[in-house]
Amino acid sequence: MKTDFFLEIDHYISGLLAPEDQALKDTITSLDTEGLPQHSVSANQGKFLQVMTMACNAKKVLELGTLGGYSTIWLARALPEEGKIITIEIDQHHGKVAQQNIENAGLSDKVEFRIGKALDILLQMVNSNNEKFDMIFIDADKPPYTEYFKYALQLSRPGTMIILDNVIREGKILNTTSQDEKVQGVQRLNKLLSTTENVTATILQTFGAKEHDGMAIAVVNRVD
Repeated sequence: MKTDFFLEIDHYISGLLAPEDQALKDTITSLDTEGLPQHSVSANQGKFLQVMTMACNAKKVLELGTLGGYSTIWLARALPEEGKIITIEIDQHHGKVAQQNIENAGLSDKVEFRIGKALDILLQMVNSNNEKFDMIFIDADKPPYTEYFKYALQLSRPGTMIILDNVIREGKILNTTSQDEKVQGVQRLNKLLSTTENVTATILQTFGAKEHDGMAIAVVNRVD
């Protein structure tokens, strides 16, 4: 089937179930205005993240890769009044743009920004030994996805849901000799998911506005 068919279906779903309000539309516009890449999740994917956040009754969320704050808005809107999302972004300019978008959406009281290298910030969080999250969304640079996931496990509790975006990469993960460091990064992650015994995991292929890709979903197992 042609790509435009999946795009039409995507628009059909988002029109019914994931319509963007002005704050979300303004966030997408701000990426072009401020020179940021258009790498946000789609509206349907944002709604999916929102549903998953609500499904696990999350009150505390961790996000790796803020960009302009589009996915952050979807996640934050799923939280209860006392809920909080910590979002990590390496680029100061991206963080500034995201902060403006979050303020525009009226969600500043729910979002805490941490600017810097994710691996360094995650190590600090693990060492502080008082950070546990109900939901973790990883959509940052792909080469260290395995390391991000390992840190995410240390910041989880039984029942925590961990979602990682862009793990199919238009099917390039099937190329076992790929020299693309992004492909290699998600290949390592996907292999780790298959051997990590304390999570129950799967991967959903996605088609549509973001073409052919996928999200990995892992839930930390209960301790009986």
